[in-house]
Amino acid sequence: MLNWLVIGIGDITTKRVIPAILAEPRSSFRGVLTRNPAKAADYPDVKAFTSIEAALGDAEIDAVYVASPVAFHAQHAMAALRAGKHVLCEKPTAMNYGEAEAMAATAEECGRLLAVAFYRRLYPKLIRAKQLMGEGAIGTPVLAEANYHGWLESEERGWLRDPALAGGGPLYDTGSHRIDAMNFLFGAPLTATGLRSNAVHRMEVEDSASVLIGYADGVRGIVDVRWNSRVIRDQFRVVGTEGELNLDPLNGPELRVITKAGTHTEHLPAHPNVHYPMVENFVNAALDGGVPACVGREAIRTDWVTAKVMANQR
Repeated sequence: MLNWLVIGIGDITTKRVIPAILAEPRSSFRGVLTRNPAKAADYPDVKAFTSIEAALGDAEIDAVYVASPVAFHAQHAMAALRAGKHVLCEKPTAMNYGEAEAMAATAEECGRLLAVAFYRRLYPKLIRAKQLMGEGAIGTPVLAEANYHGWLESEERGWLRDPALAGGGPLYDTGSHRIDAMNFLFGAPLTATGLRSNAVHRMEVEDSASVLIGYADGVRGIVDVRWNSRVIRDQFRVVGTEGELNLDPLNGPELRVITKAGTHTEHLPAHPNVHYPMVENFVNAALDGGVPACVGREAIRTDWVTAKVMANQR
């Protein structure tokens, strides 16, 4: 059994993370860390902490889910690792690549697991796309494209507009997921660049970002994410010399394999709670040994890419 502490009671934890922990058969929800204990009222059997020192000092806690704002990821994750806890952290890993690297190094020094909740790695259709690529279904992959467009985040997640808390805008929020999906498919990025802009909204973080990534064997990845489009887009495709894998929408169940011979579609829905497979995977790694789906050393590759983009002035 893995006993969990959840840091932060917000939209993601109440809708996905805590339900996943409660549903996972080898997990026990033991504690929550929050500045406002009233938020823990819905969990009367769970210890509510206002001090991270007290929370991490609880010997019953084995693992910590870090869902605080990005600005606190490194601080909270490294404190938990040094207290002997395993850590599953919300994305992106940290505010910058230096912090992310320090988190991965701390996990290794402490002999504890660090993983990041890039849950799309466990989407059946993304796993299947990687398998089809390996089988040569579309020839040699040469290009991947991902777009995620929508309007500005609601006031409920207003902290995402504050660079001191969130690091960046859609580049960090929705862009990190697409960058990691490409890293999952193609491995370590070799080069990266990009542009950020405020085409519509005047705020301290960008309202749009375009990223260009270079992988081994000449594969190119393009990611475009926006908070300035009234038309919702969730596009993801991999182009090869002999065909295409079309995953539009990435969050939907369909995978289309397009070649000269025609098109066939596979129906591969994700779990109704997309965080559940990630929690289950992490529990299995912690209790049975093994490597989580997105171990820290792989997760920070996304932070490396975003750092390259952030280095370009708007």
